[in-house]
Amino acid sequence: MSTTTLRKPVWREYLTLGLLFAPALLFGILILLYRNDGRLKPSLTFPYFRWQFCAIALFGLIATAGGVLDWRFHRNKLGMKIPKKERAAEAAALGLGGLPMFLLMWFAMLSSHPFNFLIPIIVVLIYTVAAISYDEFVFHIKRCGPLEHTYHRMLVFGNGLAWISWFHFIYCA
Repeated sequence: MSTTTLRKPVWREYLTLGLLFAPALLFGILILLYRNDGRLKPSLTFPYFRWQFCAIALFGLIATAGGVLDWRFHRNKLGMKIPKKERAAEAAALGLGGLPMFLLMWFAMLSSHPFNFLIPIIVVLIYTVAAISYDEFVFHIKRCGPLEHTYHRMLVFGNGLAWISWFHFIYCA
């Protein structure tokens, strides 16, 4: 009796890795496309961008590094064996939290009335924090060791500080 094992497509293993780079790439592309907008226009002297953008770059780099290290850890140490429920929780946090948040923040940044976006941003923020907390406390708290927790902290706090910097640029600067 022969059994065939169903393997998931190779690209699926790299999907989350690609998604880690999506915010930085999209932000960079959109900054380039809207570089003539008065608030986004780079200065002729260093630093070329406002301090909030420098903070976004720094904290985003930390978050991306944490995400890549965590992805590599899962791939090398765990053989990418992540339960379906955990994958679903992470996809919900990213797809229903991260992506809408990015779009709302971008539209608020370009809007002449950014306060019209404030309530939706806060609602999506609450959902995103709840989804990330669920993922961390249900799936990661028992299974992960100190090294993996460090990667998660880099990812979560790096993204959080980048978001706060962006929020400050939109609503406080």
